[in-house]
Parts: sequence; structure tokens; C-alpha cells
Amino acid sequence: MALDYRKCAQEIVDHIGGRDNVAQAAHCATRLRLVIKDNSKVDKEYLDNVDGVKGMFESNGQLQLIIGTGTVNKVYDEFLDITGMTAATKDDVKAAAAERQPLWKKLLKPIGDVFVPILPAIVASGLMMGLVEALGKALPGFASSDWYGFLDMVANAAFVFLPGIVAISAARVFGGNIFLGAVIGLLMIHPGLINAWNVASYEGAIPTWNIFIFPVKQTGYQGHVIPVMIAVFLMCQIEKWLHKHVPEMLDLFVTPLTTVLLTSYITFTIIGPVFAQLETWVLAGAKILVRNPIGACAMGAIYPWTVVMGLHHMYNVIEAGMLAETGLNTWMPIASAANFAQFGACLAVGLKAHNNKTKAIAVPSSMSAALGITEPAIFGVNMRFFKPFIAGMIGGAVGSIFGAITGIGASAYGVTGIPGYLTINRPIIYTILLAISGGIAFVLTNVLWKEEDTGAKKAAAPAAAPAPAVQAKMPENDVISCSAGKIAQPVEGKVISYEQIPDPTFASGALGVGVGVEPEAETVFAPMDGTISSVAESKHAIGISGAGDMELLIHVGVDTVEMNGDGFEPMVAEGDTVRRGQPILKFSREKIKAAGHPETVVVLLTNSDDYEDTKFGENV
Repeated sequence: MALDYRKCAQEIVDHIGGRDNVAQAAHCATRLRLVIKDNSKVDKEYLDNVDGVKGMFESNGQLQLIIGTGTVNKVYDEFLDITGMTAATKDDVKAAAAERQPLWKKLLKPIGDVFVPILPAIVASGLMMGLVEALGKALPGFASSDWYGFLDMVANAAFVFLPGIVAISAARVFGGNIFLGAVIGLLMIHPGLINAWNVASYEGAIPTWNIFIFPVKQTGYQGHVIPVMIAVFLMCQIEKWLHKHVPEMLDLFVTPLTTVLLTSYITFTIIGPVFAQLETWVLAGAKILVRNPIGACAMGAIYPWTVVMGLHHMYNVIEAGMLAETGLNTWMPIASAANFAQFGACLAVGLKAHNNKTKAIAVPSSMSAALGITEPAIFGVNMRFFKPFIAGMIGGAVGSIFGAITGIGASAYGVTGIPGYLTINRPIIYTILLAISGGIAFVLTNVLWKEEDTGAKKAAAPAAAPAPAVQAKMPENDVISCSAGKIAQPVEGKVISYEQIPDPTFASGALGVGVGVEPEAETVFAPMDGTISSVAESKHAIGISGAGDMELLIHVGVDTVEMNGDGFEPMVAEGDTVRRGQPILKFSREKIKAAGHPETVVVLLTNSDDYEDTKFGENV
């Protein structure tokens, strides 16, 4: 039966508190995005059961209702007609949502924005450091070889020049010239300064510069990140001000020179000394916290909540400082305990559930959590039923106590769960920690949770890895099949299950089942004969209607709606007839990567519930 778009929109309006409770409204390829003024007026339980709404979650100040490709735009049009609102862009909604965020969230968000894009470099370096160190211990002869020296240099490069990497990322986040940001970051670790790690063993008095009234110690800021971020933030404000006030004919020369000089002076006289000391105190406090069983217990329990709120990236600052100072990240075992406990809870739901859809979501989501990507498990399962989430908190708390008592640590950050074995210093103890965390959560979930329990929300999430480009060609294998026909792999690359897609909405199956593709090319082909039912305004998603009423969504990248079409070139329009193997979309993996988004191509049969025999995988 066809959805009544008007009725769906009316029910949404009636149960979000009416027109007066909506600040902005927009939509992307699959979701209706609303900025709500007073969340207490929203009847979330009713909305979750509105015909046409396949799911709901809150993210970054937005209430997002999952409606589906080809449908959301029609419901949105009715929504605008009912409320009398005018259409808004995703940027309008994003800006309105950001303005309504609490001050503490506004202050913490840039930390995540700065660190998420540089995680691949940090993870790669940390993994290599762990492997090189392990080989050096296992093979004494290797530890004195040229290969060891070379690989050790490659492995620690990201940490040696961390302020430079952080500065470039911060300049991008704060809207400044990334190359001027790089200059500021590299200035703070200039070889003409005494290396911060050598200050304690430096013989004699530390030399100083006397600049006006400020004596400036000639020491570098190796291993520091907070002073770098503050310095680059200042640099961006100075640069923007100068661009507005310096005549255009002089801007090219005056603005960069003045920006670098002013920022450098203020950094070395005020920002560096003050915030380096503050960072040292924060780091010292964090060390005391994680080494103290009580503090570790509290953090192990709280950690999943910070994931829910999108604040967990703030720990990167602490972890980076630990690695820079001692080479050992003792925060990682707490994160691993918390994440593996969510794995145990989610797995228990998957094994205990009788509902096939719950089981199909929970088991793969638990596997993702075991690998350190917990968002599908938390948002798709544990928070939804809530008691498993609480069981996971308890398991994480107990595991964190064990981690604090044993004092284990890692040589990197950004890696938890099973991949953590590559960076942890004591694998056997780490195994026990994971067993305690996951085991307690698994048992408690089996005791506390019953299948009729219902609960909370779904939300947004996080990051993945790129791959090198090759010549585009149409893959020959089918990845989805049902009684209505077969759907081919639309882009060359590695096929993964939809549960592994790094987005909780797609991974939950709320928009249908299918696969993800980690692309190795940049051309999307029509995977079946059909008609183009929709082309997203932001060009990153295409809907196709095929034989037997099959409705297919091809969505390039995760959260790429935020790119506003940059890097995407649709080769078809709504209403076009396409044949299997016909090129329909070109995209830039480089631009998706530069924007900080996972490039996974999502391929979902959005009405998979209409078929009893739907199968999906690399070859079906």
C-alpha cells in the first residue's frame, strides 16, 4: 500500500510540538532533518511508530527521521505545506542546530573535528610502532639491523611531527590558510629550539630571548597539542581580520607576514608557556585518574555515554600527550574495556533474540564492536533496548578497574578491541581485560534483558579507511538478490555487509538490507535495469526503481551530504531509464577523504521487507 505522504507529514508535525517548535527543516537523500526548539514537546515514542518513519535519532542538535530515498522529499514537501515554512538547506539546519548546542559542546566539538581527520596517520604509526617493537623483542638481531632503524623512523614520524599535523588540521577546522597553520605548528618544534623531551637532561641554564617584557625560553613543544590548537585558532582570527581590512593590492604580502609574526610572538610569549603548563597538569590528572581503580571504574562506565554524545574524540588529546611524554597510552585499556563490554552486551542480544530482524542487526553489530567500532552496537541495539547498554557500562567499569591495577598500555591511540593487540604492551593481561569486560556485560544482559524490552535512540557515527584508485570498470558479480531479480555491484572495490557500514542508520537495516563497497574506482554503474527515481540535491545519492517494484538506494560516502555536491557528478536525471552497466555517477575519492568522510558506497534494497528471499553478499 502506497504511503500517504500528507498523513505522514501531519503526524510528524502534530507530535514534534507543532510549527512553533521547529527552528529549521531540511532533508537529505534519506532523512528529514529538524532543529527542535524544545525537545520536551516531542513525542518520540509516537514518532517512532508513524507509518513511513523507519527510524529516528538525534545528532548534533538535529532530530533526524529516517524515511527513505524517493519518499523523504515528498514527505518534506507536505511538511512545508502544512507548517508554512520555507525550504532550508542542510547548511541552514546545521548552523541552526549548532547555535542551539550547549556551550560545552560548542567548545569540545572542534577537538573532534581536528583529530578525526588525522587518525589514519596516528593509527598507522601506532600500529607500525607496535609491530616494530614486537619484532625487535622477538628477534634480537633484528633490533640492531638497518631495517629496524628505518622502520622505527617511519613508525614514529607522525608523533615526532605531531604539532605540525595538528596545526594543519586545526587551520582547516578554524577556517584559516592550512599552510600558514603548518608554519605555526612547525615553528613550535623548530630544530633551533631545545627539544622538549631533552629539557630535563639539558646541561646548564635554558637559553632565553628577552622580547620586550617577556623572557622566552628557547624550548620546543614536541608532544604538545593544546598550545598548537590555541595558537592556530588565534592565527585564523588574525588572518580573517586582516583579509577584511587590508587593501586587496597589499593583502597577498601584508596578511601572511603580519599573521605569522603576530601569532608567533603571542604563541611563544603567552600561549605556549601558559597552555603547555595547563596541558601538563591535565595530563598528570588523567594519569592519576586512569591509574586509580576508582577513577578508572568511573571512566569505564561513563565512556559509552561520551560516545553517544559524540564527545569521545576529546580523549585523543590526553592519549596523544601520554604517547608523546612516555610512549605508553594507559587510557586505551579503559576505552577497550568499555567498547568490548558493549560488544558482549550486543552479542547477548543477538544470541538471545527470537526476532530475526533483531538478531540480524545485533550479531554483525557486535562483531563491529569487537573491532572497536561500537556505534552500530550502541545506537542500533544496546541504547535501543537500554538494559544491554547499562550491562555494558557495568562490564566496562569492572574491566577498567582491572586495567588500572595491572597498568597495561598501548603504543598508539584510535585502536581498541581486537585490533588493540597490535599496540598493547602485555597481550595476555589485555586478553583477560577483554574477557572480564565482555563476559560480565554478556552475562548481565542475559539476566536483565527480555525481548519485549524497548528503548532509546539511534545516532550518528564515524570513520573508515580509504583505498587507492584504479581504472573504473563494471564489476561482474551480483551483491543483492530476491524474487524480483538481481542487483550487481555498482562500483569496483571490496564488498562488505551493510552491518559493517560506518553509519548506524545504514548498519541497523532501517533503510533496508544490502552491502557497502570500499571503492577502488570513482565511477558508479547502474546495477540493474530501471528508472532513476531520485537524484539527491547534493548529488551524492541516487535512487533506482527496478523490476518487481525493487527500490534501490546508492549512497556514495557517509555524511557526504555535508559536501553540498562538491566532488560528485551525476550522469543521469530523475525519470531517466537506465540499463545495467550504464555509468550513472562519478565522484572524487580525494575530495571525500579531504572532507573527513568515509568513502564507503552504500547499496541498499530499501524495500527488502517486501521480499522473503532477499540475499546479499559478494556473490549471491
